[in-house]
Amino acid sequence: MAEFDAKTLRYDANGLIPCIAQEAATGEVLMLAWMNAEAVECTLETGRVTYWSRSRGAFWVKGESSGHVQELVELRLDCDRDCLLALVRQTGPACHTNRRVCFYTAVRDGQEVELMSPE
Repeated sequence: MAEFDAKTLRYDANGLIPCIAQEAATGEVLMLAWMNAEAVECTLETGRVTYWSRSRGAFWVKGESSGHVQELVELRLDCDRDCLLALVRQTGPACHTNRRVCFYTAVRDGQEVELMSPE
């Protein structure tokens, strides 16, 4: 075992790394967002998943305003160290559209099909 250092991850040119959030209990894929090294460190320190909002240029603690919190169970690195998987306990919807997951649209026979309504 080696001590983890967020600076050893492979970030893109903007200093960001994608992070997939997955419900720990069910394996359900909830969303994808971005982190920088400071967001990774904050997530590990607090247990509350913290992302970097590219549109706002600011940190975003999931559920801070909505109450739809992501409590970190485990953070995993992919083999190339350029993508993260956050296993979480999700409170309420994960998507800003008020759906359980962000992946609520499928492409079937060339058509977009909405799979779930907002909660």
